[in-house]
Amino acid sequence: MLSKKIEDALNNQVKVEAESSQIYLAMACWAEVKGLEGVADFMYAQSDEEREHMLKLVKFINERGGHAQISALKAPGVTFNSFQEMFQLLHDHEVFVSGSINDLVHITLEEKDYATHNFLQWYVAEQIEEEAMAKTILDKINLIGDDKGGLYLFDRDIQQITTRASASASVAPAKD
Repeated sequence: MLSKKIEDALNNQVKVEAESSQIYLAMACWAEVKGLEGVADFMYAQSDEEREHMLKLVKFINERGGHAQISALKAPGVTFNSFQEMFQLLHDHEVFVSGSINDLVHITLEEKDYATHNFLQWYVAEQIEEEAMAKTILDKINLIGDDKGGLYLFDRDIQQITTRASASASVAPAKD
């Protein structure tokens, strides 16, 4: 059974994950309109992934005797000055989400809720990956600078990353 304090904190994280999905969806729309098909595909995939993170929390809250709350979301920004700015915002947002997860983990330790603490370790590991990916992408973007040819190649490369990630996620493990 979840304490009220942990239920409230988990529901706050549901909102953070839902807003993350919306932020990446807005980024996907902007990139698509700008002709950055690869970036758009990447952002659509990120949006879907954040929604999955939200649903995982919702199901956990409900299964542990709480009641998942779906709340109003803050509208994301819909325009960006450049794709560099957009990816910087993505990186900054992932750092924010990591902080939110860390705060949640801290609460579980204070409340001695080790089941929820254990559940959240998946999110901790996921955020390490998300931050590292965002940092790697930012590093590549900074190398490109204002080179239009570099942007074209980056857009193609990020599309291939998205395609490979989708293919590996859809491959079911062999059953014995």
